[in-house]
Amino acid sequence: MPRKRKRVTIREVAQATGLSPAAVSYALRGIQTSEETQERVRAAAEELGFQAHPIARALALGRSGMIGVLCGSLEDYWQQSLAVGIGRALFGRDRYALILDAAGDPARELDLARRLRDQRVDGLIVQPLDPAAPLWAELAETLPVVSIGDALSGGRSQGEVVFDNRSGVTQALEHLAALGHRRIGVLTSTRASTPDRPADRHVDAEAGRLGLDVTVVAASQSWTRAAEAAMDMLAAPDRPTAVFCFSDSIAYGVYAATRELKLDVPGDVSVCGYDDHPMSALLTPPLTTVDWDIDGIVDAAVRVVVDAVDGRSRGRRRVVRAPALRVRESTGPVPV
Repeated sequence: MPRKRKRVTIREVAQATGLSPAAVSYALRGIQTSEETQERVRAAAEELGFQAHPIARALALGRSGMIGVLCGSLEDYWQQSLAVGIGRALFGRDRYALILDAAGDPARELDLARRLRDQRVDGLIVQPLDPAAPLWAELAETLPVVSIGDALSGGRSQGEVVFDNRSGVTQALEHLAALGHRRIGVLTSTRASTPDRPADRHVDAEAGRLGLDVTVVAASQSWTRAAEAAMDMLAAPDRPTAVFCFSDSIAYGVYAATRELKLDVPGDVSVCGYDDHPMSALLTPPLTTVDWDIDGIVDAAVRVVVDAVDGRSRGRRRVVRAPALRVRESTGPVPV
């Protein structure tokens, strides 16, 4: 049986470079040493096969290397893609994502946020269900918090990657209005207990401006349960001629409901989503939706939280993502 190879120690790297163990430690961490020294130490460490012990490194840095990623609902396909992207981007920066699912429950979201803080994560990325909750300001006092989608209450987060929801909602509703739709159903995952989401508020304002008759209904981000809400909406005698969904996953539920009711998309009802998940272009018909550039969101959120953890950020950082409407075959003129 082959003998287990002994772990190379930092003292061996120090002997190979002629430096003290402390200087090697600093160089490997990229601090208090010149770039030339850091390159020389890294080259020697790689040649010797040195790997820093993760627990020892965490103790030395006073950090865990873990970033909490709190998702509103992982039943939503776009949020699944977001979590995967963040996890990979953090790994590329020598961090690890601890991904938790609030399952669409604002109370659960806040409980999980407290647990992440108590587990000493270095930072927190959250796509909040309840951006107005006072807890966010409390958490931001003790660790870097970066929000995605909506700004958090109190404005004390280390950073935010927010969506220009005003523009996104306007583009979607103006598109439907231009096609002649006046009776529009809106399916949103927002609950009655969290009524202050900017995108939902803007629907009412735009409906008034455009002269639309809008009915807003809460729906799960699980497409199977969203289909139930869509069934109730589309089976009504005065059903809307178009449905605008605040996630593509909800729109998938609308597709399922139209098939059950034998309605044609867009011949009987137009459908518009809000994420541009990759699957949306593969549907029959392909889904009209609002694209927020998920790769850009991942890059911005990870960059902001890592800079904050490493002490490189100067004040609160705000990144605003502009939307782009992707018009496809799921939206058409009002049926005659």
